[in-house]
Amino acid sequence: MKNKNFTRNDLIVSIYKNLGFSKNLSSKVIDDFFIVIRDELAKFKKVKISSFGTLEILNKSERVGRNPKNKKLAKITARKVVKFSASKLLRDKINKLWN
Repeated sequence: MKNKNFTRNDLIVSIYKNLGFSKNLSSKVIDDFFIVIRDELAKFKKVKISSFGTLEILNKSERVGRNPKNKKLAKITARKVVKFSASKLLRDKINKLWN
């Protein structure tokens, strides 16, 4: 089985086919959607999309890690990461598809 990622372009084509929008308008809708999500995350640090899931900014503290190739210790700097938690509804639908 060949793994294929669902890309931004696949999403644009899906909107184009299912809703009948032009590809340019579909692209603009997707771009605007991601801009809104990004801006709201920056402002509130948490975005909840009903029936889909929650995106949340977490602070990771500085720590010591190990390079797996040469086994040398390396400092991993403090950073912010985005965590996604799927909603129960989404998890249930995915589990039905794969069982």
